[in-house]
Amino acid sequence: GGFDPVHEGHIRLLKAAKQLGDVLVVTINSDEQLIKKKGQTFYPSENERKEIMESIKYVDKVIIDPGKNVTCEEALKIVKPDILAKGGDRVPGSMPEIELQVCKELGIRIIYNVGGEKVQSSSWLIKRLKGN
Repeated sequence: GGFDPVHEGHIRLLKAAKQLGDVLVVTINSDEQLIKKKGQTFYPSENERKEIMESIKYVDKVIIDPGKNVTCEEALKIVKPDILAKGGDRVPGSMPEIELQVCKELGIRIIYNVGGEKVQSSSWLIKRLKGN
């Protein structure tokens, strides 16, 4: 995910995701990916977001997604998780086909709505900031 900026919904996702397995590996979007997806980044750098994520007690490891697209298939190929935990705004049918293909090829089980309903959005926060 982007985790740009980190908010309460992210914390709920991480807490619930940690309960799904032994090790929680978080992949964060690179700055390049976030700019493609949202037009800008909130934090100055992907390294700052990585350091913040590493400080959260539920997180065991953080990697910056090496992919060039806004999808996470490259990170999935590196991490090869048993489970892919998708947040509260992700439901079956909302994932890009390439991610679904990689999950199928690698035998990754997808669990949707981890952490409960969507309660906040980085995009909402940025939009609110720009409006003031």
